[in-house]
Amino acid sequence: MRLDRPTSEPREPTSGASPDTFLLWPFAAAKFATDSFRWWLETYAGQLAPPSATDAPDWTTPSEVTLQLASMRLRDFSRGGEGRPVLICAPFALHSALVADFAPGHSIVETLHGGGIERVFVTDWRSATPDMRYLSIDSYLADLNIAIDEIGPPVDLVGLCQGGWLSLVYAARFSHKVRRLVLVGAPIDMRAGSELSRLVAELPSAGFEELVRRGDGIVSGRHMIQLWSNALVGHDLDELLQRALTCEPAERERYRERFRAWDDAPLDLPGAYYLQVVNWIFKENRIAEDRFVALGRTVRLGDVTAPLFLLTADADEVVPAAQTLAAARLVGTPAAFVEQASEPCTHLGLFMGRAALGDSWQRVARWLTGAATATLEGKAAAG
Repeated sequence: MRLDRPTSEPREPTSGASPDTFLLWPFAAAKFATDSFRWWLETYAGQLAPPSATDAPDWTTPSEVTLQLASMRLRDFSRGGEGRPVLICAPFALHSALVADFAPGHSIVETLHGGGIERVFVTDWRSATPDMRYLSIDSYLADLNIAIDEIGPPVDLVGLCQGGWLSLVYAARFSHKVRRLVLVGAPIDMRAGSELSRLVAELPSAGFEELVRRGDGIVSGRHMIQLWSNALVGHDLDELLQRALTCEPAERERYRERFRAWDDAPLDLPGAYYLQVVNWIFKENRIAEDRFVALGRTVRLGDVTAPLFLLTADADEVVPAAQTLAAARLVGTPAAFVEQASEPCTHLGLFMGRAALGDSWQRVARWLTGAATATLEGKAAAG
């Protein structure tokens, strides 16, 4: 039922979120720090949404689930048993890990295979159920550690967006288990501010806590998609998707429908995890300031000495490039072993854009398989 309200308030949410907002969930509530957010809570968050259990589209590249954990399924896309393993740490941000393997010609997994990497794995995060409401960041780090032990360390770890900060924290906590580290559009240092991160900092934590309380400890993916749609009025799905995909019209229409099916299968988030991410990372900037406690130990980014590759987007409206590039000065990796690349695209284009996959991601694949960092890796192993 439509609820009438003053016309001065924002438009009611429409179905579906802008494609460049699928990784925005820590920021979404911040757009409603004023009366708009309170109106949304009263209108939508009080209604019980059905669980976000709709199946996402099938994966593009053949894979098998080799490990079932509380927080994830470990997917193995390997085409052989030779070579160093690469683990793609997908974002846990309301949408499935299909972002790493979206469609033919628009798949990170496919690009890494094409670059000669035979062993590729992906963290396929689970949608939160009521019994998962108390899972914390430590819960996800612990499962990531189990997955890496299952694969066989050391691994090459590739962190996408919010999977990037998780990967960096993991590399600081278990430096001997990460051979090389790739961070792509990852929010690392909030001092490199953006409009969205400033809004998160300004919104009292009570607003986020209320969101969790109304969901009985679970943050509803469907509710958050409604919130995004209201927060980001004016973003055109077709235009943004076209900029990311850069493909023929007939192919684009198929992928547009595929994207909508993916967007219509959001993941729910554990409230405990959600609040920790909002407060510890986006409000308090604990990772960049060496105040983050991971599995009982305060991690120091200076302990990360693995060769590092940083990939950013010039037109990233979600994570400013400076937030990712800050990692270069925060880690202990010598400058000579830090690579950087930038693509003229939006945030979404970094992960599924044909241009980025054909350029910078091929460079990432060459870097992962190359011998340029062998000296540093040998020193690390000896240490």
